[in-house]
Amino acid sequence: MELPFGGTFASDTFETGTRAAAWGGTTTIVDFAVQSVGHSLREGLDAWHAKAEGNCAIDYGFHMIVSDVNQETLKEMDLLVEEGVTSFKQFMAYPGVFYSDDGQILRAMQRSAENGGLIMMHAENGIAIDVLVEQALARGETDPRYHGEVRKALLEAEATHRAIKLAQVAGAPLYVVHVSAMEAVAELARARDEGLNVFGETCPQYLFLSTDNLAEPDFEGSKYVCSTPLRPKEHQAKLWQGLRTNDLQVVSTDHCPFCFVGQKELGRGDFSKIPNGLPGVENRMDLLHQAVVDGHITRRRWIEIACATPARMFGMYPKKGTIAPGADADVVIYDPHAEQVLSVETHHMNVDYSAYEGKRITGRVESVLSRGELVITEREYTGHAGHGVYTPRSTCQYLN
Repeated sequence: MELPFGGTFASDTFETGTRAAAWGGTTTIVDFAVQSVGHSLREGLDAWHAKAEGNCAIDYGFHMIVSDVNQETLKEMDLLVEEGVTSFKQFMAYPGVFYSDDGQILRAMQRSAENGGLIMMHAENGIAIDVLVEQALARGETDPRYHGEVRKALLEAEATHRAIKLAQVAGAPLYVVHVSAMEAVAELARARDEGLNVFGETCPQYLFLSTDNLAEPDFEGSKYVCSTPLRPKEHQAKLWQGLRTNDLQVVSTDHCPFCFVGQKELGRGDFSKIPNGLPGVENRMDLLHQAVVDGHITRRRWIEIACATPARMFGMYPKKGTIAPGADADVVIYDPHAEQVLSVETHHMNVDYSAYEGKRITGRVESVLSRGELVITEREYTGHAGHGVYTPRSTCQYLN
């Protein structure tokens, strides 16, 4: 929510985004607070607290994006873990923005091995990708589809492999975010077969969309620009398999919406200037239920990858991720037989298109309770900004 990227900001605020999340059956978000280069983790975290406080319809926590690893940052990581920010995102992509080199990554992993934090890795070889971007633009290849072509699956796999080996050297657990390529899944599966504490997530866009969308004419493909990028359809079967075999443990949204008009359009004539991100926080649970209907996963697995495992992975269990005495009474009443058509006309996200426009879905959220209070009541929004509260988290509860 409100993430700065490429000279603009994600179009959902904490108010609109958490309301849309509730409509979609998500009862807690964990957003990314950003450390800017030259600033402290504390400054970044305080800025995100200010954005979210009093504005959220559902509960929220924060991951911390670490963009500037130095001795002070490493000390701050310990303090953040103590106050419930227990996961730290690093980027092997985006040189000059969020990028960390291998030495910085190793230092942060060593620190997390000591303080119990979990390193989340955007695994793409950003240095090599920038070379390919420069070469593509020089050839006049400027359309959105080239975003997917230069961010090669092999460079996702290479970075995933490298992150795993660095984590192994550091003796730290690793969580690889938004896995999109079958070659990266293979790296995760190999590491897990070796007994390493290595985990992976994918997102609905990689399961339901493909490079066919990136190639849509009249710049429509820009709506589907995200990183890691959409892949050819043959990758989808390996992602579903990874979810069934538990080589991938979580389906998150990586929700980061930018409007087509005025935001995605910043990249007309230069795909590298298209803001990276898709809207999806309202669609995740429904799309995954459709996967149950289609036979990709079981209903029990749906609950595991969407609800139970994320709560354990990110230290929110047993308050979240279970229905049990003493838990927070975050409950979704779901109609598995209701039919709906996904559309910008009916969604609640603050963005001017749907990535799944016209898709027919079986299953729909009927009511949602957050900490025992109804925020969606029989398809009506009855919540309010400020109901959602900050949720400190313990360390990962999903380790081998």
